[in-house]
Amino acid sequence: MSDLEGRGPLPGTLTRQQGAPGLDFDAAYEGTPPWDIGAPQPDFVELVEGEVLKGRVLDVGCGTGEHALLAAERGFEATGIDASPKAIAIAREKASARGLAVRFLVGDALDPGSLGEQFDTVIDSGLFHVFDDEQRARYVESLRAATALGGRLLLLCFSDRQPGELGPRRVTKKELRVSFADGWRVHSIDEARMILTFAPDGAFAWRALMTRVN
Repeated sequence: MSDLEGRGPLPGTLTRQQGAPGLDFDAAYEGTPPWDIGAPQPDFVELVEGEVLKGRVLDVGCGTGEHALLAAERGFEATGIDASPKAIAIAREKASARGLAVRFLVGDALDPGSLGEQFDTVIDSGLFHVFDDEQRARYVESLRAATALGGRLLLLCFSDRQPGELGPRRVTKKELRVSFADGWRVHSIDEARMILTFAPDGAFAWRALMTRVN
């Protein structure tokens, strides 16, 4: 039995039957939500060490900001957006404590294109898998609007290899390829782990690297 299978519903996470509406992300930050590990996801750090970041960086659904802060530490102009005012307040406190200039915004992470800006690198750590099919299509189109031509998307999401149904919706490799078939080149979809506060070995995930091509 996996860690996820052995637990009840996780605070602030989605079941396969739920969509983003109705999920109170702000309430999840009354405590520590399971995805907030106080550090960047190791599989993203590996990508960053491989020098895939470039230009202006946007962390979509940034939570308390660890990936935007990681980009800023590497010298990139970084922005984070999240629907939770509590998460953004914590992210801003982290940036101040670390002496990093990161722009953190409260906003609709489903619609990053509403910022009216384009970024050279976009990071999605654990957001894609919360959307239902209709929201997913809208989200991908808005990601395209927010990503500069030739810009990169780094995405980490729950994988269908994770047993059980508790926690976020599972995503197949095929679903990723189909979702990003229009306007994107999918360079890689690798087996990965998403580290959680109660599961230091993590849950099965996909780590994808893509480029916007039109």
